[in-house]
Amino acid sequence: MSSFDGKTYWIVGASEGLGRALAEALSRRGAHLILSARNADRLADICASLPNARAVPFDVTDLDAVRRAVAEVGAVDGLVYNAGAYEPMRSADWDTEAVLAMTDVNYTGALRVLGETVPSFVRTGRGDITLIGSLSGYRGLPAAVGYAASKAALVSLAETMRFDLAGTGVTVRIVNPGFIKTRLTEKNNFKMPMLMTAEDAADRVIKAMSRRRFRTDFPAPFSWVIRLLDYLPDWLIYRGK
Repeated sequence: MSSFDGKTYWIVGASEGLGRALAEALSRRGAHLILSARNADRLADICASLPNARAVPFDVTDLDAVRRAVAEVGAVDGLVYNAGAYEPMRSADWDTEAVLAMTDVNYTGALRVLGETVPSFVRTGRGDITLIGSLSGYRGLPAAVGYAASKAALVSLAETMRFDLAGTGVTVRIVNPGFIKTRLTEKNNFKMPMLMTAEDAADRVIKAMSRRRFRTDFPAPFSWVIRLLDYLPDWLIYRGK
């Protein structure tokens, strides 16, 4: 029996890629699942293939829709926020609407969902929250206007919550993957180091969720290189730029 057996997890951003692979991996471990995303048809297809899953489609950018979804979902043991939007974009090619759309899904959407769920977790003195960030959240990177900044905000949010929720019985963790082969990364026209399948990434997220560790970055050694950049002087990083 796994640590997930019989528990109910709500995955927000479950219609494809990492979210779908994570739903399948948790289902194999005996978890009951509530799957959410905007695409109701994709969610229905996934739920039809899993023994203990139901769909609650909604849009994380709509606060009223979030509140209705939270009421429909009810009490859960754990929440995984995996909703994500990505468009590669350089600052010189700034598209305000696209940047705001990324931020609204990747970060502000998390604020809406967490704002409606964290209080109930605190009241009951139990709950498990996993936020799916990105290694890009650790450092400003080329062509990542909107995406990297919103993921950096999500990492900062997780760190703040880790402080504030200590001793409440609510577990908070941040999981920061590198490149995962999905419809989002298919938009990239550069070589992506240590590109993972969604299934491999999901297994790593499951492993992180089974531990008490707050932060998990993967894959190594790519994640080590990203974190190392914080310790290099700016003149070296931006040399020739």
